[in-house]
Amino acid sequence: MFTGLIEGVGEVRSVAPSGSLGGGALVVDLGELADDCRLGDSIAINGACLTVMRLDGTLASFGLSAETLATSTLAQLRPRVKVNVERAMKATDRFGGHIVQGHVDGIGAIRAINRQGEFADIEFGVDGALLDQMVAKGSVAIDGVSLTIAKLDPEGFRVAAIPETLARTTLGGARIGQQVNIEIDIIVKVVRRQLERIMPGGPGLTVERLKQMGF
Repeated sequence: MFTGLIEGVGEVRSVAPSGSLGGGALVVDLGELADDCRLGDSIAINGACLTVMRLDGTLASFGLSAETLATSTLAQLRPRVKVNVERAMKATDRFGGHIVQGHVDGIGAIRAINRQGEFADIEFGVDGALLDQMVAKGSVAIDGVSLTIAKLDPEGFRVAAIPETLARTTLGGARIGQQVNIEIDIIVKVVRRQLERIMPGGPGLTVERLKQMGF
């Protein structure tokens, strides 16, 4: 499990397909974060949970499954590209972000960036399936960064990024049109799923149906 509090920014050294099953291999320079890493550790790279398969100094090698490549932006990575890095949370750590599994739910795209001094409002476009699982003031992970949804609209959502976030993550260099990994808050997903299971048959979960059920 992760928290969405990025520990550092790594640099991609290589990314390449491997084998005949549609997977791939990724090598990232973790810098100082490699000092406390071991083989088999889980590390979130741009929000995708990966397993360390090899360590060579500060270089960590990861295997990429076909599913990971299909549902995330990792297939777009190229050498020298910067990526957000977070090691799995220890049981004794302070919990400062929100519950992040490292399981990317889908891909969104940056549609607007409004700089306000050292702060920035960033708007993302996402498809309806992802948007239906979001709530205003709820949490979302963008390329592994824990953020709060400031506003929802029919085609996407907006977050407000503070200077610390912009300085310590790849969001500081974000650009319009850039694709990003998105993970929905697991609590919202579980609640939605359970409500759908207990509600009578018919159309999907809507505000009107919830009112009819007494919620």
